[in-house]
Amino acid sequence: MVEKAESMLSPYRVLDLTDEKGFICGKILGDLGADVIKIERPGGDPSRSIGPFYHDEADPEKSLFWFAFNTNKRGITLNIETADGQEIFKRLVKSADFVIESFPLGYMEKLGLGYSALEKINPRGIAVSITPFGQTGPYKDYKAPDIVAWAMGGEMYQRGDADRPPVRISHHFQSYLNAGAEAAAGALMALYSREATGEGQHVVVSIQASVAHFATIYVWDMLRVSYPRGERVTLGTQLRLRGIWPCKDGEVYFRLSSGVASPRNNPPLVEWMDSEGMADDYLRKFNWDTFGHRRTAQDVVDQLEERIARFFMTHTKRELFEGGIKYRLMIYPISTVGDILEYSQLAARRYWAQLEHPELGTTITYPGAFVNASQAPPRVLQRAPLIGEHNEEILGKELGLSKEELLILKQARVI
Repeated sequence: MVEKAESMLSPYRVLDLTDEKGFICGKILGDLGADVIKIERPGGDPSRSIGPFYHDEADPEKSLFWFAFNTNKRGITLNIETADGQEIFKRLVKSADFVIESFPLGYMEKLGLGYSALEKINPRGIAVSITPFGQTGPYKDYKAPDIVAWAMGGEMYQRGDADRPPVRISHHFQSYLNAGAEAAAGALMALYSREATGEGQHVVVSIQASVAHFATIYVWDMLRVSYPRGERVTLGTQLRLRGIWPCKDGEVYFRLSSGVASPRNNPPLVEWMDSEGMADDYLRKFNWDTFGHRRTAQDVVDQLEERIARFFMTHTKRELFEGGIKYRLMIYPISTVGDILEYSQLAARRYWAQLEHPELGTTITYPGAFVNASQAPPRVLQRAPLIGEHNEEILGKELGLSKEELLILKQARVI
């Protein structure tokens, strides 16, 4: 086990029973310093079959998905559907501060391991349950793959091209990441409450609700706008403005400013274009004082954007970004993963973490901690566990089970 320096959650222990719906919850707590014990079924968690894989070798010990979301965790195997497994789990609960799980509603209760049972074992323990639709309401027993939660949470409406049906974002589980992050926040709020009351509690997270909270509801509350799909955005009217623009080596984000900001923000772009011989009379003579989202016709916007699009295609992302700084324009490069890996700002902040993988004979670069802190900085220190890697360390040394007992439990498929 890699020794962790004193950090925000270093005194606390987490039992992580989640699948991909909740992996990031345990990871966040682990990054903050908690001792996270990832509990898998004997033979390994099914999510180890999720690719991509290291060097494209389909192997449960080489899933990059598993690597990404299970750093800073120790790992054991345990079948909690067996009587012996349940007894071992209950012993672990006695010293745990958090139990996080993402089983179907009622599964833990059927095993006698629901919150009502766990709080008797450890009244200060905090249970966190992540389910598709929460634990109440007419949908509480429904399943929800990521695409369902993303759609029913309202976010899919905005994703994709304007002339095609909506799409799910990314090829992984964005709705689950939203829910897992909210679960971590809920767990920490429950911990804060426990420090005041001495009592644990049950935190319940709905994946659908976490998606709805993500942006849709907030944007509607603020602007009364439901953004349409596509590369253009609509602000308060049906006027559509381009936001994403192709350039020589990729894409950048830029949007024409409106109202009082228009005469301050838009003319510098014309000045820049004119300095390179790409501003015609239409642009040079355009009255930006009259430009506004609520009063400019769509055909006028289209003519302006046609000229700007030609200019952007003569430059790279870096050139547009540097020119934007020079002319005080809000132009942002849309970074690829490769761009991010080489990004000087992240390197200067020592964002990337190098984790050794002795089983692979290599070191892999990982995203580092999600925040910095002066007194107790979160850090990514330990690669994801192998199947049952810490069985002897946790079940043997910490719980006191002998090697003979561990062998018997392994043969019985309890661990």
